[in-house]
Amino acid sequence: MSVHDERNENAMWIADQWKDYEVLDTSKGEKLERWGDYVLVRPDPQVIWDTPRKLREWRSPNAYYHRSSQGGGEWEFFNLPKQWTISYKEFVFHLKPFHFKHTGLFPEQAVNWDWIGEQIRGANRPVRVLNLFAYTGGATLAAAAAGASVTHVDASKGMVGWAKENARASGLEDRPIRWLVDDCRKFVEREIRRGNQYDGIIMDPPSYGRGPKGELWKIEESLYPFLRLCAQLLSEKPLFVLINSYTTGLAPAVLSYMLRLAVADQRGGFVQSQEIGVPVGSRKTGDYILPCGASGRWYSA
Repeated sequence: MSVHDERNENAMWIADQWKDYEVLDTSKGEKLERWGDYVLVRPDPQVIWDTPRKLREWRSPNAYYHRSSQGGGEWEFFNLPKQWTISYKEFVFHLKPFHFKHTGLFPEQAVNWDWIGEQIRGANRPVRVLNLFAYTGGATLAAAAAGASVTHVDASKGMVGWAKENARASGLEDRPIRWLVDDCRKFVEREIRRGNQYDGIIMDPPSYGRGPKGELWKIEESLYPFLRLCAQLLSEKPLFVLINSYTTGLAPAVLSYMLRLAVADQRGGFVQSQEIGVPVGSRKTGDYILPCGASGRWYSA
């Protein structure tokens, strides 16, 4: 069975279709972002350059996340509501600032949401999708809107509730979505025993974590065995597997290698992996792109 490595000519997969979000500028370890009507300053370890901060928004943001030299940090608020919404195409997301600089959304993932929708719509058949470590549900909404039945799994009850809010706001509350608060590995093991199968699998695993009984997750040691486990859930005619990673040092080529070993060597198909990113400010010519992690994709056609 042949395996194809699709080489994308672009250096990066770029989420450049946003209207409600943009990175206005970057400098001195921080990024200046517009989230709808509000401007935030947040740290970003990729921003290692020291450029003049000419935009006035640097001096009057709605909120500023100050990174601590001891790790972590805290928000400083000036004029920011406790919660607000932004839209991406037909999707609506609730946002709010919470621990470790996050807002409840990773805008760069929009490039993957579009790809997920294309894979499902192009299948022209019923599709079952499993979204693991599913966070606030961007990929779940993309899959459901494209017509798939989705199983959304995250260990955090709060994150699953947040994802449900996003589904309601996007008019997708009546779509066939199973919302599950569960440990992802334990859930996959049970699904294998139950004989359940999926046409698409999405995962956004953490770099480090612990399971409900203290099980240690370190992505460098745990991801490949977990991917092999998930591959057992693929249907007879699977569509895709998508892995997202924000772990420093886990190169896109590593994701490709794992997808070949765990999926493509048995199923054939195509493998692609790239950094993902967002344009910076008015420089939307592709010359200035902020890298925001990596994604690996296996797909059947």
